[in-house]
Amino acid sequence: MSAISLVEFSPAENKAERKRFIELQWAMNKDDPAWVAPLRLTVEDNLDTKKNPFYKHARIVCWNAYRGSQHVGRIAAVVDERHNQHHNEKMGFWGFFECTNDNEVARALFHKAEGWVKGQGMTAIRGPVNPSLNHEAGLVINSFERQPYVMMTHNPPYYVDLVEKLGHKKEKDLYAFDMTPADFDPRVKRIAERVKARGKLEVRPINMKKFHEEVALFQGIYNAAWEENWGFVPMDDAEFKHLAKQLKDIIWPEFCQVGFVNGKAIGFALSLPDINQVLKDIPSGRLLPFGIFKLLRGLKPKAKKIRRVRVITLGVIPEWRASGLASVFYYEAFRAADSMGLHEPSEMSWILEDNKDMISAIEAFAGKPAYKTFRIYQKAL
Repeated sequence: MSAISLVEFSPAENKAERKRFIELQWAMNKDDPAWVAPLRLTVEDNLDTKKNPFYKHARIVCWNAYRGSQHVGRIAAVVDERHNQHHNEKMGFWGFFECTNDNEVARALFHKAEGWVKGQGMTAIRGPVNPSLNHEAGLVINSFERQPYVMMTHNPPYYVDLVEKLGHKKEKDLYAFDMTPADFDPRVKRIAERVKARGKLEVRPINMKKFHEEVALFQGIYNAAWEENWGFVPMDDAEFKHLAKQLKDIIWPEFCQVGFVNGKAIGFALSLPDINQVLKDIPSGRLLPFGIFKLLRGLKPKAKKIRRVRVITLGVIPEWRASGLASVFYYEAFRAADSMGLHEPSEMSWILEDNKDMISAIEAFAGKPAYKTFRIYQKAL
């Protein structure tokens, strides 16, 4: 068997290796019936250290692994200074991992990633994140046969063994729940209606004609509502606007709700149509020459290509968490799904394993436990 060689590179400086790095995701996963090819533009953006504002406070190094001429693996290492300042940690991160079922290749890749972050003064490494918790995160550890929803990860089962054999231990589990509008517990409807009847709360959909003003509103809520969450790092104006720009074209207003009390915004919820049901028909991940037309057609609700949503984020500022607003948000999302004929199971993800109140509430109105778990690992260096 040929020896393993690794090529270290910066994605901004070595376009040839960056291209190979991206292509490997297709080579490794194309035969997996559950895998959905991402848009290449999205993958490029997540590695673009010049244009993606995340890299104003973070740095990334990548490696490609080869056996002879065969490309057999990849990994990236990240140091996010804002994370470490916010949490008073010396934490490095790993992500964008792809590998053949070969312990030697995995060991070589992680040796490089761990060595690099240690050389940057870090005392531990955590992952996978692509490239942060505000992006795709977590290694799938069950329900591998289920197609991922929009902006969620997917991997072969053997990745779990590769990572754990190298001394990486569970740090946190992130849960995904699924349910159809028909599964929705009628008690939640009654709770939501009682909350709205009190007259204090106003809930409305996003105003797409005032998108930039709405984004600023959501940013303030987001940074306040998630402040105490494990792993949370506040997003600055540039990052939040960048993310909003990416999501704008796939937002259906019925699924983006904001709540007010006496004119003050106190919470918002965003559910995204599962565009993976459209992307499944664009296996190359390229918008040109024909992918753009498939995407634009599929995004129209009348096309019926999308039959489910993902509740991607739901937050209420701390002083109003007992208001019942979360129940109203869930009710409005599933009411909209039902009225639009989205009768396939929609997903609520991800939910931190120690968010007991949210888990209990979801299990109560969904009538079942989480169906999929995404694991974040950590290793001391």
